[in-house]
Amino acid sequence: MTQQPSPHIELVSASREQEPVVANLLQLYIYDFSELLDMDTGADGKFAYPHLPLYWSEPGRYPFLITVDDKLAGLVLVKAGSEPASHDLAEFFVLRRHRRRGVGTSIAHQVWRRLPGPWEVRVMDANVAAQHFWAHAISNFIGLPAVPTRVERDGEIWQIFSFESRSGE
Repeated sequence: MTQQPSPHIELVSASREQEPVVANLLQLYIYDFSELLDMDTGADGKFAYPHLPLYWSEPGRYPFLITVDDKLAGLVLVKAGSEPASHDLAEFFVLRRHRRRGVGTSIAHQVWRRLPGPWEVRVMDANVAAQHFWAHAISNFIGLPAVPTRVERDGEIWQIFSFESRSGE
């Protein structure tokens, strides 16, 4: 039996012209969360994400697309964190067909290497699968166990992973 070649997994900065592509992928991402959150579509049948245009107009915001073998496979949105000079992994989405294949971990590591400094990764308390994923991805990146802090923000319970990414890790 021949072994499949490793896929080419790439983090690509999303241009302003690619905002509609990011918006389309966000629909799939939000749909995945609609069972965990009390979210409905608008009258147009779409989920709202009013902050998306800010990723091309506000400093400290970074929109990315994920590709696997040059095909769209997801998105990453990073914004300024709660601490000065820190980064917040606001949204992270990998298409289902690419999950559990190392794509998410590879992309997370690429993001952290590209934007060194303090990081915060927030995970909804109800999203246990994501908590396991992030604990593994972060531990693998920093070489230490990743232990989240449980906090309440805006009436929601979150697990927050905080760590430092150094340039060239």
